[in-house]
Amino acid sequence: MTKSLRFIIVPKVAHPWFDEVIKGARAQAVVLSRELGADIVVDYMPPPVCGVVEQNAVLEQTAGSRPDGIAVDPVDSVGNMTAINRLRDQGIPVVLFDSPSPDLGITGIGNDFAEQGIIAAERLAGLLGHAGKVAVMRGYPTAPNHRARYEAQMAVLKKYPDMVVVDGGADNDDIETARRQALAVLETHPDLKGYLCCDASGPIGIAAALRQTGRVGEVKVVSMDGISPILEAIKEGVIEASSATIPKMQGSMSVLMLWQASLGVQLPQAVDTGIDVITRENVDSFLADVD
Repeated sequence: MTKSLRFIIVPKVAHPWFDEVIKGARAQAVVLSRELGADIVVDYMPPPVCGVVEQNAVLEQTAGSRPDGIAVDPVDSVGNMTAINRLRDQGIPVVLFDSPSPDLGITGIGNDFAEQGIIAAERLAGLLGHAGKVAVMRGYPTAPNHRARYEAQMAVLKKYPDMVVVDGGADNDDIETARRQALAVLETHPDLKGYLCCDASGPIGIAAALRQTGRVGEVKVVSMDGISPILEAIKEGVIEASSATIPKMQGSMSVLMLWQASLGVQLPQAVDTGIDVITRENVDSFLADVD
């Protein structure tokens, strides 16, 4: 029988989006266990809050248990994530998910995050006739994927001289923070016409704030990602559309790449898991796929 393997998934923080990642990771582990006659275990170790110190601490803890590989969604650039570099120095395979590869010999599993931001910003600009006041809520500002989306969105909006961009807050990957900050933005800008965001916490909080203030439909929202609360908000008409990652596939491919690494196989620099564009026209098919 093939030896048992243990892989660890370390997200930015506990969050419904990462619940989908771990579902995909464990589903892949089941398939590999069956086909290889092996015992492949996937542990999930989210930091208590989203932060560099907290994530580094979890990664240090995982290193002590000597897993066969770790997949991490870093909250900062890999150069600032000291624990990632120590893991690699110990010979523990590391891949990134939902993050671009820093071109340091680490595989990045996800999508083109700049393209994802462009899709969302261009859709919102078109909905508004390329004019009006728009807020952009950042996620965790140092997170490579959130930053790439934000910069891409800002670049799109700057192309249109009749669009005014205001600070939409930074939710730090926390839904309640997103709601509070969106409420403040809506109060400060009664003439706001559109809202963009950079992670899966932002749209859930923004949708809650719109319901709370009675401004559903008045402010157009194009979001990121496609977990259940976002899908429900699209079906309800609170969120117009979403430029979505595919978290289950990211989890699945993370485990597949870690298994390959455990065999000594050279991994690709990047694995592109694609982008879904979700609207009211197709949201039912995505809702049907929610476990």
